[in-house]
Amino acid sequence: MSGYTMEPAMPMEISPRVLPPSDQWSPALAVQAPVCRFENFLGAERAAALLEYAISREDDFTAGTVLDPLTGQVSRKGRDSLVLPVTSEVFSAHLADCLPPVQEVLGHRSALTRSLTVLTAHGEGGHFGIHTDASRVRDVRTALSAVYYLHRTPRGFGGGQLRLYDTVVHDGRARPAESYRTVEPEHDTIVFFPAGAFHEVVPSTCPSGRFADQRFTLTTWISNGESAAGQPDGHGPGVWQWLADAAEGTRPLHDVAQDHDGARPVALPPANPDTRLRLPVPKGTPRTAEHRRPPLT
Repeated sequence: MSGYTMEPAMPMEISPRVLPPSDQWSPALAVQAPVCRFENFLGAERAAALLEYAISREDDFTAGTVLDPLTGQVSRKGRDSLVLPVTSEVFSAHLADCLPPVQEVLGHRSALTRSLTVLTAHGEGGHFGIHTDASRVRDVRTALSAVYYLHRTPRGFGGGQLRLYDTVVHDGRARPAESYRTVEPEHDTIVFFPAGAFHEVVPSTCPSGRFADQRFTLTTWISNGESAAGQPDGHGPGVWQWLADAAEGTRPLHDVAQDHDGARPVALPPANPDTRLRLPVPKGTPRTAEHRRPPLT
């Protein structure tokens, strides 16, 4: 039994001697990057086929690179992974069909018309240090990053989690925070987040040393291919702009002629009305024509 009284507590006044007043507030706002995650994204059969395809192309992977935002020079500093640029009509169609609810969840309003995609493999010691995806897109304020995970079961690697860092807004300036959320690399799941968010892939282990046991992803950058400056659907002040402000130092000073890993931009198809993914309508929400079920015949 607790030694506390069972009677309701009386409200107490906290004296200014305990909590002195301040002439000016100076807290730092820590903003979490919005995240949207789907399980069973491609389904067991397609996911298994894609994994076996990635494993079969072992000899075609090359060392992943990074782009220095100031000099434009390509290097491998802070990154240890293998990459293979790819395109897929089926994967692009799945992206297009799920983007409407993704944008609704993330509070994203801009048009998304194209994507860049690479297969990646992380083995023993594989990692990617803290960075943004500003070098992959024309306008980091409006672009999305998506990471789709693949691996054998049981999992042949350890580590490899995605850390998605918060953004601190203080004294009118935005910067990456020390706090973060962790996303586990679960097979056949995909996670979407703003391309301007700071993130990293923590080091992985692969005890067997076999390529087939590594951590695989399809990593995609989705954008409208143009700068959103002056566009009516561009983002104003808010989470997306704060993320972009913090990422400004990682954005290339000059337009990059081509992706440093060799990925080729492809147009995203429109969402298929028959397969487009829709979120369930919360109870009590007025139904629009789109939400109403067709009459039974």
